[in-house]
Amino acid sequence: MNVRVAVIGGGSWGTTVAHLCAHNTATILYARDPVVAGAVNSSGENPRYLPGRALHPDLHATSDIAAAAAGADVVVMAVPSHGFRETLSVLRPHIGDRTPVVSLTKGLEGHTRKRMTEVVADELPGRPAGVLTGPNLAKEILAGQAALAVLAMPEADGPLADQLRDTFSANDFRVYTNTDVVGAEIAGATKNVIALAAGIADGLGSGDNTRAALITRGLAEMTRLGVALGGEPLTFAGLAGIGDVVATCVSAQSRNRHVGERLGRGETIGEIVASMDQVAEGVKSTPVVASLARSLAVDMPITEAVRAVIEEGRPAAAAYRSLLDRPPTSETRW
Repeated sequence: MNVRVAVIGGGSWGTTVAHLCAHNTATILYARDPVVAGAVNSSGENPRYLPGRALHPDLHATSDIAAAAAGADVVVMAVPSHGFRETLSVLRPHIGDRTPVVSLTKGLEGHTRKRMTEVVADELPGRPAGVLTGPNLAKEILAGQAALAVLAMPEADGPLADQLRDTFSANDFRVYTNTDVVGAEIAGATKNVIALAAGIADGLGSGDNTRAALITRGLAEMTRLGVALGGEPLTFAGLAGIGDVVATCVSAQSRNRHVGERLGRGETIGEIVASMDQVAEGVKSTPVVASLARSLAVDMPITEAVRAVIEEGRPAAAAYRSLLDRPPTSETRW
């Protein structure tokens, strides 16, 4: 696919996806920090987020968002959920009426509880929109290790999805397609909440049995919410669901698991966030996911426990205990 790709967002994952696309087609990376953009161009690496990791030599970067978007055939959004809408509004004058937009963001908008493709529909009506998601840890992919992802776009955009799949696929990074955009986005947002819970359990000194239980029951919560919103159950058994949950809950590279572990050790969410230079989407997503679940009468006890720790300052040990003290019930009860 001979197109020009603009990746908006110079964090670790945006940089990595830009690196992958550069193997296949002309790609430009927008980084808000001119120092980061300059380093990508001069040294071929992102020293702030991915120091020592060589990027494709054909990848170019800019700190001018209009220059990045001008003439782009595909726009890839790699900005946090809380800045997603504002960034799209800035991009609006600079991209074509039918330019596809692919989200890398795993979160929900706070005040509207909307998925990122819904925000795209609001701000850039008429543009095809999809999401690239899955168990994708940036440093491993840049190290050349095999990884899989799923590109979810509506069925009507099937031919476009097939073309974009080939744009993102490079080296041992393999991309599948899926038509369940709702399920893929809900999985991406909720898995971060479960990763926080797994991290809290780790911080409290729990073992592998506990982590496995949280992953399993967390997947049940994710699936209930996704299906209630119109998603497909099979999506949650795939890369966007269980695949991403496992990677995020067990990897030392997971920001959300890291935040949860520190919460389990007694730090406050304010202290943790202030010490980090990248966004852990689960911190902002947890209250939104919990609110959405309550509005749909979907039972999500793990999510509620994590929300209480983040929003109310409930001690992590008490939240953990509340889950174990719940009345027993059927495993498959919805």
